[in-house]
Amino acid sequence: MTGLLWVCLGAALGAPGRYLVDRAVQARHDSVMPWGTMLVNVVGSFALGVLTGLSTSHEVPDAVSLTLGMGLCGALTTYSTFGYEMFRLLEDGARRSAVLNAGISLVAGVGFAALGYALGVAL
Repeated sequence: MTGLLWVCLGAALGAPGRYLVDRAVQARHDSVMPWGTMLVNVVGSFALGVLTGLSTSHEVPDAVSLTLGMGLCGALTTYSTFGYEMFRLLEDGARRSAVLNAGISLVAGVGFAALGYALGVAL
């Protein structure tokens, strides 16, 4: 039961964080591109990469891994919103933006996860 509470604590921070960052970023851009979702997904990928790198080279307590990894990063990042926004872009005829969104999200997400992992191992 304790593990569930740690995950819930992290998720209670990650979900509102995602919403607030997304709204703040989108309010500053008059664009069909879902920049807010892309930003939280890339930041979350980096953070999870750092945590994973730290876990492989150091003793990281389960409470920290559960709270930050599953809870915070799990609620901060969102594949379902990415999928929905891709569908919306395609439905609106913004094919170029959809391809750009998919490419940037994939390359940046994986790239920043790898960069975070390398940083976590190096720390």
